[in-house]
Amino acid sequence: MLRKIFYFLGAILGLLLLVLFFYAKSDIDVEQLKLKYTNQESEFVDIAGMQVHYRDEGAGETLVLLHGTSSSLHTWEAWAQKLKKSFRVIRLDLPAFGLTGPHPQRDYTIQSYVAFVHSFLQKLNIESCYMAGNSLGGLITWEYALAYPNQVKKMILLDAAGYPNTRPRPWVFRLANVPVLNQIVRYVTPKFFFKNNLAQVYADDSQITDDLINRYFELNLRTGNRQAFIDRAQIQQESNWRKIKQIKAPTLILWGKEDTWTPVSFAHRFKADLAQAELKIYDQVGHIPMEEQPELTLKDALVFLLKK
Repeated sequence: MLRKIFYFLGAILGLLLLVLFFYAKSDIDVEQLKLKYTNQESEFVDIAGMQVHYRDEGAGETLVLLHGTSSSLHTWEAWAQKLKKSFRVIRLDLPAFGLTGPHPQRDYTIQSYVAFVHSFLQKLNIESCYMAGNSLGGLITWEYALAYPNQVKKMILLDAAGYPNTRPRPWVFRLANVPVLNQIVRYVTPKFFFKNNLAQVYADDSQITDDLINRYFELNLRTGNRQAFIDRAQIQQESNWRKIKQIKAPTLILWGKEDTWTPVSFAHRFKADLAQAELKIYDQVGHIPMEEQPELTLKDALVFLLKK
């Protein structure tokens, strides 16, 4: 019996080594990525030892856009190009993602993200703003509104996290919690991983282009980002969801009906718990509505933001 166990473990190890040999990908240096993923609007600011990548465009009321897990400020591209005609639009790569990269203390609690956003806004001398967030970014948005109620004038939540989720976590998050096997996430991240993940979060696969896959793939290979993903996945995130009713900021809730990661039932919970909330649910749209259906979501966002 013992010999069979050793054979089995040896086979698993051999398979792991084989996978590592054929599919291991090297980190991509941030300076190399800057050549492709920055433009004339890109700026960097030092926050807690990180060179935070952000873009600050347009004029008017300030609108801050926060992306979700494994994403970047690029997810808001269509929104930013339209909204900057009426607002000062600020979007950034959160710690662990994009060109900003890992947190020096590997601190990815929600409290740390809220403190980070606060430091970022202070650095830019922003005393109050509108704020929109998707998924993790949505969680940070409402947690920020809870922590700093006088600083968030309005907020938009797009498939936001925060309530206890009884659904199984996506397989890549589960894999990141398994010792030894989580090194697959750290070293073995072939491009088809990202294509498969995008297929999970998009309802319309025809919109998953090669450029989209390459962007997610390359920015997640930024030095330190894969380890940061593992570090984040291993944290038991605790939110203040029981206090959501304390938030008074007018809120627009936008949700993809086909979201397989964050159930549409959460949208209805936000609507019930928030004092001033409007809800829009989109058929045949997944977890990233502003990226999958930018024109549709922009129309509703503009009406809400321009409303006096």
